[in-house]
Amino acid sequence: MTDNQGTLYGLGARNLQDAFDTRRLADRLMEVTVKDHLSEQVINYIGQATYFYLATVDADGFPDVSYKGGIKGFVSVTDKQTLRIPSYDGNGMFRSLGNVADTGRVALLFIRQNERANRMRIHGTAKVVLDPSIVSQFEGADAVLEVSVTRVFPNCPRYVHNLSSGEVSEFAPAPGHTPPEAEWKSTKDFTDVLPKNN
Repeated sequence: MTDNQGTLYGLGARNLQDAFDTRRLADRLMEVTVKDHLSEQVINYIGQATYFYLATVDADGFPDVSYKGGIKGFVSVTDKQTLRIPSYDGNGMFRSLGNVADTGRVALLFIRQNERANRMRIHGTAKVVLDPSIVSQFEGADAVLEVSVTRVFPNCPRYVHNLSSGEVSEFAPAPGHTPPEAEWKSTKDFTDVLPKNN
């Protein structure tokens, strides 16, 4: 899949996929899970989120990541291709918004860290909105980040710990512990493309 953000798998990823015999699996994951819009399920998921992580790229090509939090529903879904996110009072550095102003490239990682662990990635381009008529729609916002969605895909939540209970994921490797097999590996979509050493 290519779009205005480039190829999902660059040469480095492809070389590692070949080294670990996961190219077929990576291609199937792209085919089955990667979308170019927000589905109703993803929209509902985002609507429940109280935080996410925002990755940006500065003018020198260096990545940065920032935690963004608010009340449930603070990330607004305008349509299946657009998100609006309030920017609240911070430390005045404007790293994330400044990077967006410079390059416009973003990635968002939503994580649900409870007994229903989940991860959702969103790639896109973004712009900083200062129009008072839009900013005023978000209580306490100084600006709004508007994201044009280009790629959406879930990530296996195996290693997400439960912050509610403090329980560590049973999939986390540890001395004397054999993690269970991921359920998705036994589904019909993926059994035929798993690495040969799996």
